[in-house]
This record gives sequence, C-alpha cells and structure tokens, in this order.
Amino acid sequence: MASDAVPRHIAIVMDGNRRWARQRRLPAIAGHRQGVETIRRTLRHARERGVRYLTLYSFSTENWKRDPSEVEALMRLLEETILRETDALVRDRVRLRVIGRIGELSERLQQAIAGAIHATECGTDTMTIAFNYGGRAEIVDAVRAIARDGLAPDAIDEAAIARRLYAPDIPDPDLFIRTGGELRVSNFLLWQVAYAEMWATPVLWPDFSVQDLDDALAAYASRERRFGR
Repeated sequence: MASDAVPRHIAIVMDGNRRWARQRRLPAIAGHRQGVETIRRTLRHARERGVRYLTLYSFSTENWKRDPSEVEALMRLLEETILRETDALVRDRVRLRVIGRIGELSERLQQAIAGAIHATECGTDTMTIAFNYGGRAEIVDAVRAIARDGLAPDAIDEAAIARRLYAPDIPDPDLFIRTGGELRVSNFLLWQVAYAEMWATPVLWPDFSVQDLDDALAAYASRERRFGR
C-alpha cells in the first residue's frame, strides 16, 4: 500500500463488547476485557501499516446510564489496563492521550491517567482513549473556554474553536471505523470527523481482526478525498 494511501489518523467506535459477551453467556465485563486484547492487536498492526494516530471511543458521557455495576467494572478495567500497559507503551514509544471530562472521574483514576500520560510523553505515535467523552460536550467545553477567554464575536472562527478542543495538537481523523454493525457516529469526534472517510463492519469489536483492519485500509485507499473541491 502506498504511503500516501495510508490514513495518518484512524478513529474507531469499538462497538459490540456486550453483545460478544451475551452471545457466550458471559458477564458484560468479559466482553470489555476481550476488547482490550483487540486494542493491543489493532494498535500494533495499525502502526506497522504506517498509521500515526489512533483514537478509540471507550466510554461515552451517555454510558453513565448503564447498570452501575458495569460502570464500576469499566472504571476498574481502565485503571487496571493503564497500570499494566504503561511500560509496554513506553517501550514501544507510543504516547497515550486521554480525552473527555476526566475531572469527573475518581481521583485515583485521574492519578493513574496522569501518570501514564507523563510516562509516555516521548512516544512517536499516539493512542488516544476517549473516556467520559461526548462530541457535543467537547464543543460545549470549547465554547466555555472561548467565553472565559473573552473573545469578541468577530474573533470566533473555526480555528478558535479547534484550538480549544480536548486535543488540538492531534490532526483530524482521516478514517472513521465503526464495528458492531451500527451506522451512526454516536456523538464521537463530531467536530473532527467532518471530512473523515467512513467504514463500518458487522464484526463485533472483540472479534475485529488484523484482516478487518486491512479491509478498512484498502477501502480507504480506494477512495478519492476531495474535501468539497
């Protein structure tokens, strides 16, 4: 695959963990744990293909509506995964970013996130986890920052908003992948995916394979990106 046909940034809605678990008569957290294994595999293969940025939708602002026991298990799983994987990310030179309303998480989880971000800050490629994240919430927070900064109305443009998003230094996604068979954005990176190429698969996230990623990359390479031209 030619280097200019490889997306620099892929964003993924990792859908299907709970359905995967139900199909096997397992608790929901078993699907989420298997999904972590898929993240590890997908990150490695994406980097081998030349992808520099990977953003993964892990927990939305709407997911607080789920059963409290599942929410609590997801919080524990994030902390556990961060603590277990940080050394590997440092070794593999992967920078970790976490976007969302992190201040609403427990102090302990915030400390684990901050430690991993600091430890991996010299990474050459970036994996971003969207946790307690919502696209509308991100835009609201950007507008609040504009208000705090006292910008005049005529000074507010797209660049002013983009600079106040959660990760303004990360380029917009080139390719948006959704697993699990649904065909919606689900409040993920609403500002950033304006010109992303979309690719969906019925494969549940825990079963998402290297071949599935290659299929998405091949579809991306076959498209002409005109950006409104």
